[in-house]
Amino acid sequence: MGRIIVQEETTKDPVSLIGREAGVCWGADITSAKKNYKRGLGCLTSGHGRTWEYPQVYVVLDGYSARVIRELYTHIAGGPTRLQASTRYINYEKGFDYVIPPHIENNAEAKEAYITAMADITAALQKLEGCGIPREDCAMLLPLGMTSKVVLRTNLRNLIDMSHQRLCTRAYWEFRQLMQDLMHALADYSEEWKYLTENYFMPKCEVTGFCTEEKSCGRMPKKER
Repeated sequence: MGRIIVQEETTKDPVSLIGREAGVCWGADITSAKKNYKRGLGCLTSGHGRTWEYPQVYVVLDGYSARVIRELYTHIAGGPTRLQASTRYINYEKGFDYVIPPHIENNAEAKEAYITAMADITAALQKLEGCGIPREDCAMLLPLGMTSKVVLRTNLRNLIDMSHQRLCTRAYWEFRQLMQDLMHALADYSEEWKYLTENYFMPKCEVTGFCTEEKSCGRMPKKER
């Protein structure tokens, strides 16, 4: 499966940073690390979402499918940005890595058909290259199941909102896995990130106390119940 690398540019003390920035606007003492942390917690529990945009996250997403990266882009808002592996300049003629969904992996006949299709695409890419077709045109054959590499810069507020949507059981399975991988990577990065992932990264039903989906998984009761 994919892996996530948290880059050193990522804010190491997100809760304390929130407290320091808020303290400046409140005319508070920002020289005390303890007070900054406590003030940051207050901003979080009070739902002061604008302050959550200060902690920055720089991550490399490697080995996830192009399909899930397309879904990731629906969460690009409030200043985050990204770069993705090029299909114009990278040579895919020798093949490409790809994701095999669990339902296919666990079915021998389906897995054989899937792998054969990927091999056929690779062969077609090689033939097109041999015909002198520009790489950017050959790349139109590449499937959404191919893996890709992305450098993403985002922030705490965007990730918390993303977790509400993508930790839901109804979310696309690979995105749920990506969110779990991201939470583990951030938790390993610092103790303050560990606190945030354990207390603020959650499916939306845990935020609202009820399920908002039309087709519920049953984890939480529907609102009308």
